[in-house]
Amino acid sequence: MPYQYVALLRGINVGGKNKLPMKDLVEMFTAAGCSGVRAYIQSGNVIFRPPGGAAARLPELIAAQIAKRFGYRIPVQLRTREQMSDLIRNNPFLQAGVAETELHVLFLADMPAPRSVQSLDPGRSAPDTFIVRGQEVYLRLPNGMGRTKLTNQYFDSKLATTSTARNWRTVTKLFELMAG
Repeated sequence: MPYQYVALLRGINVGGKNKLPMKDLVEMFTAAGCSGVRAYIQSGNVIFRPPGGAAARLPELIAAQIAKRFGYRIPVQLRTREQMSDLIRNNPFLQAGVAETELHVLFLADMPAPRSVQSLDPGRSAPDTFIVRGQEVYLRLPNGMGRTKLTNQYFDSKLATTSTARNWRTVTKLFELMAG
């Protein structure tokens, strides 16, 4: 049976901060009633099948468990298999022939207001470019994530939300794992 959801956690196991063993994270999802729980790499990606009708409450539940056990607050976002499929199929940069190694996605916790999207500066970090579609920001970063000014903090402050980034290879691998 394919996985129905992916949980994307922000800011764990990065630069020695917010250490969270994936084994513990898997246990938290299992204790919350999820089945087939599987972590992918150490940056906080978990694919799972939620207990009937309980997916909506999982981000807050898992964030609370992390805070209780490890002492820090970590945003948790969910995407369905269908949302991931749409995201991959509709990447405007991929459709334009941009190399996959330059592509990243920011997953937004909330739908940004149109006025907020319009306030973003397209020239902030040339030659880097971005396109906001729904709850995702597609990024083309020819010089990599480490050199851009198009950061989580920039988008979070302008769009009044919380985001977490993944490179394109991770996005497609997560979907591949979800599909079974």
